[in-house]
Amino acid sequence: MRVGGCKRVAISYSGIHSTRILNCSRIYLNILLVQSGSLSIMGNLIKVLTRDIDNNAGNFFLDFENAKPTEAERQQWEQVNKVLLEALAILDDLQSYRGAGEEIRQAIQNPSVDQVQERAWAAVVPLVGKLKKFYEFSLRLEGSLHGLLKSLTSARCSPTQHLEQEQALARQFAEILHFTLRFDELKMTNPAIQNDFSYYRRTLSRMRINNVAAEEQNEVNNELANRMSLFYANATPMLKTLSDATTKFVSDNTDLPIENTTDCLSTMASVCKVMLETPEYRSRFANEDTVSFCLRVMVGVIILYDYVHPAGAFTRSSKIDMKGCIKVLKDQPPSSVEGLLNALRYTTKHLNDETTSKQIKNMLQVN
Repeated sequence: MRVGGCKRVAISYSGIHSTRILNCSRIYLNILLVQSGSLSIMGNLIKVLTRDIDNNAGNFFLDFENAKPTEAERQQWEQVNKVLLEALAILDDLQSYRGAGEEIRQAIQNPSVDQVQERAWAAVVPLVGKLKKFYEFSLRLEGSLHGLLKSLTSARCSPTQHLEQEQALARQFAEILHFTLRFDELKMTNPAIQNDFSYYRRTLSRMRINNVAAEEQNEVNNELANRMSLFYANATPMLKTLSDATTKFVSDNTDLPIENTTDCLSTMASVCKVMLETPEYRSRFANEDTVSFCLRVMVGVIILYDYVHPAGAFTRSSKIDMKGCIKVLKDQPPSSVEGLLNALRYTTKHLNDETTSKQIKNMLQVN
């Protein structure tokens, strides 16, 4: 229904029915963000006052209740949902990854004892199989991101309208970011991953030199091992994958204004920031894990924005309030956000540009 040229929208929550008028300066946005991992549902209708992507004052309603895909979203949603379900198992496998450190140490100390060498090899091979699974999943995650970006940034409507009308896809986009940051946090704190893979590559190379038919017996041959090596050499491999994928999405879709993508990202960052910094809204979280979820999503979209926007996320013209976002991070317990701060310090593209203010650089300096 339209009233005075504006669209009338009815919002119902907990038995309360309210009608609002949408105009150019007031937007109601319902986004479902579900914590990846336990998939617990966080509730309460949260009103967040923040600037919208057109630099006008806007009202954002974030609903942490259940968002169901519309028929228009369903095909894309189902494709991405399969990947997100697999993401839970990936995180479980990574969290329980213990490595073959003792077997490798024994093999290095006893290079001429075949039994010790065989024991180390037998321990490492299945672990490298897990690392292969993680790497191949990153490729599927890249495909899912492309599909979501195509849906959420198409020219048929504005970025804000996309987020408003395609809430289930917006939720999945947030879940991908949450998974990505969580994966990288776990990877960075587990040196066994690099140690196991390095030992595997050295042993595989030695087998080739000695004409031992190793590659035919193992699922990770030398060519795949080279690609995996580039992936795991990065401090935040999943985030690097998404950053490259987002950049490629923009470059491949030259008919799509870059603002469609950057405005989507900056809106998500702004909404997460305001939710986190406002006690009234933050107190409504049903689960404290919602805080870490929102922090990861905020940092994830900042980094993607910094890669996609020509000037980056740290300039004065940026639509992301970087000082505010960094302050929100620093207001958390240090141990819970150090990985996220490091992601901003070491994986962004424009932080060290001359156009970045000294204040922002100082805020991100390691104490």
